[in-house]
Amino acid sequence: MAAHNELGKDGEDEAVRFLEGQGYRIRHRNWRSGRKELDIVAEHQGELVIVEVRTLRNQIYGTPEESISEAKIRRIVSSADAYVRKFRIDLPVRFDIISLTGIEKPLEIEHIINAFYPPMW
Repeated sequence: MAAHNELGKDGEDEAVRFLEGQGYRIRHRNWRSGRKELDIVAEHQGELVIVEVRTLRNQIYGTPEESISEAKIRRIVSSADAYVRKFRIDLPVRFDIISLTGIEKPLEIEHIINAFYPPMW
């Protein structure tokens, strides 16, 4: 596995441990519907929480959350819609970002709750 793929997988593993430690129930990891993917789908306090995980070695070129484009947000929202429809979920949906920075554990973790809202189409 390429080093950047390993770093991403390690970041997602850290994010799951972090969320579980905060009382989140993980429903799915890397859920796919066609070409759509959600990194982490969880439930917490009566909300469905869609978590985009971003892991970077350092912040020379910006923070992990700054790397999420408007197009990526639209894909995440579209994927979340597919997820809600497939599993017939009747909960409010929230979009979070967990950003991880570093190359050695423990990685620096930042959890951004309500990081973005679905764009008006």
